[in-house]
Amino acid sequence: MTPRLDAVGLIVSDMAASLAFYRRLGLDIPEGAESAPHVEAVLPGGPRVLFDTEDTIRSFDPGWKRPEGGDRVGLAFLCDSPAEVDKVYEELVAAGHRGHLAPWDAVWGQRYAVVLDPDGAGVSLFAGQDPDVSSA
Repeated sequence: MTPRLDAVGLIVSDMAASLAFYRRLGLDIPEGAESAPHVEAVLPGGPRVLFDTEDTIRSFDPGWKRPEGGDRVGLAFLCDSPAEVDKVYEELVAAGHRGHLAPWDAVWGQRYAVVLDPDGAGVSLFAGQDPDVSSA
């Protein structure tokens, strides 16, 4: 058997805030999961995004400490159009989330923006400038 990437795990300090943020980005997260220590959202095609509270991680890794500094893993959400990148960015910022990089036209042919999730991790929003170019 060859290992295959099945899930991306996020360690969150506030489960309810994190789930609300990622629901705004379209993840299908079970209702009522806000108080759970571990939550999974299945993506189209089968991969999952896993959410664990810091206390959950410490329950099996007592020496775990919250990372400091820059992002080590980034999530990127494909939008249907450059206008949708702008719209989603503005909606997230209007909802109280921190914008990191306002939408711009990137040299690699995409409309791109970065907003910070509740734990400060950068989440990219992007769409191809040319309707036939949606991913880089």
